[in-house]
Amino acid sequence: MTESAALPPKTRRRRSRQDGATPRRKVNYRNLRNPFPPMDIFSADRIAAMHEAALEVLETLGLKVLLPEARVIYRGGGAIVDESTEMVRIGRDMVFAALESAPRSIPMSGGAPTRDIKLEIGNLVFQPGAGAPHATDLERGRRPGTERDFRELTKLTQHFDVFHMVPPLIEPQDVPMNLRHYATMDAQLTLSDKVPFIFSRGTPQVLECFEMLRDFRGLSDDAFHDGAHSYTIINTNSPRQIDVPMAQGIIDFARGGQVSIITPFTLMGAMAPITVAGAITLSHAEALAAITLAQLARPGAPVCYGTFTSNVDMKSGAPAFGTPEHFKASLAAGQLARMLGLPWRCASGSAANLSDVQAANETQFGIWGCLLAGATVVIHSAGWLEGGLTVSYEKLITDVEVLQMVAELCADTGADASDIALEALAEVQPGGHFFGVAHTRARYKTEFYEPLVSDLSNFGTWTERGAVDTTTRATGIWKNILEHGAGPDVDLSRAEALRNYIEKRTKEGGALPES
Repeated sequence: MTESAALPPKTRRRRSRQDGATPRRKVNYRNLRNPFPPMDIFSADRIAAMHEAALEVLETLGLKVLLPEARVIYRGGGAIVDESTEMVRIGRDMVFAALESAPRSIPMSGGAPTRDIKLEIGNLVFQPGAGAPHATDLERGRRPGTERDFRELTKLTQHFDVFHMVPPLIEPQDVPMNLRHYATMDAQLTLSDKVPFIFSRGTPQVLECFEMLRDFRGLSDDAFHDGAHSYTIINTNSPRQIDVPMAQGIIDFARGGQVSIITPFTLMGAMAPITVAGAITLSHAEALAAITLAQLARPGAPVCYGTFTSNVDMKSGAPAFGTPEHFKASLAAGQLARMLGLPWRCASGSAANLSDVQAANETQFGIWGCLLAGATVVIHSAGWLEGGLTVSYEKLITDVEVLQMVAELCADTGADASDIALEALAEVQPGGHFFGVAHTRARYKTEFYEPLVSDLSNFGTWTERGAVDTTTRATGIWKNILEHGAGPDVDLSRAEALRNYIEKRTKEGGALPES
């Protein structure tokens, strides 16, 4: 979508009257390549030392795996398993074999060919904030997340091309857990054509989600399993533990040919060592263990290496994001991911309680850490507040502004003869200006990025227009999108079949999550 589509109705109509058939700036935010050279935080020998230490952790200390089936799979691959303690020790040869079979490039199919993405080092994929129990906006305030919120936030995610995947935006807590996966899949499939997310909450729910997605996309069983059409996020229980639903999720998604984004959540000073190097070493070890399980379950299974490593406030124990330590940890994770050659996931975020300057600073600093680390997938890039407890509608809009400007940096910048503009330079005399020259007149309507929510008018004009602040403008934008935004093209017969399936399974009691 172009930025003009998100303007409040009056503003959009006024611009149409003024410009008529004015050519619009052509933008393509759907397939991005990271334009920044990766930045290192540690020397190559220190990164090698962290990798070696992680392998030693897996070999000698091991990790606790709570799912019996996962322990059986590990043992079948050569791991040493102690059933009495549920501890699994994984040899480095197993890890090396898993890394060898894991794909370096993962094509993912959306609901339309223009929504297909490819996860590989160098590509850049954005997701908004995810997994929050609460939603907030200026008009309705902070509240437990509902199905309505999930559907609205899915519509907002669909509207902006700079978002490439639909994340688990908020938890619709007004829907029982045995039915919640129906509500989230219905929203993602009917309101978006982007790559959908599936919660790993036990095999019954996962398989039902696979079935709904397969049928809605019109795929055969073989076509579904032979390509990646969905993803999940696997969080290990740091330090050194994989619980039942996460281990089962790894196995289910591997066998289903769908993507697992492996993400240890290691907070320095809490569930990880207080140093960046120590926390990243633990995160790396846990990621390697989970990747190994996926490859043992199905060699070649699509997996993303990931990390979410930041620090805590040592005065309160609360998670902190967008800190220098968070930034450094992202850079270190990028070095390890590039050493492995796998696509990988990083994250931004904010611990602020409001969509204010603190929230903007923390999110942007976190995003720059991801960008300079060379992350493939950047999650929590927009809307996230309170360390993940809330997604803000206004913050999602204001953060999109930053993401679209980053996307502009991914595009080529012309430097041919017409761009160098020697004729224009010759036309304007010393001390003159370029407003009226032919070169400017030919380009002024399309040359510059057009802000989504920022107001570039001077103080006097801004005051005459009502002195509306950025957050309030953002409210008008998201409300207009929800009221007037266009959704994807949906096959009505498949939508009806999906609703019939959900109605039938709901009457049968749904599927309880496994724990």
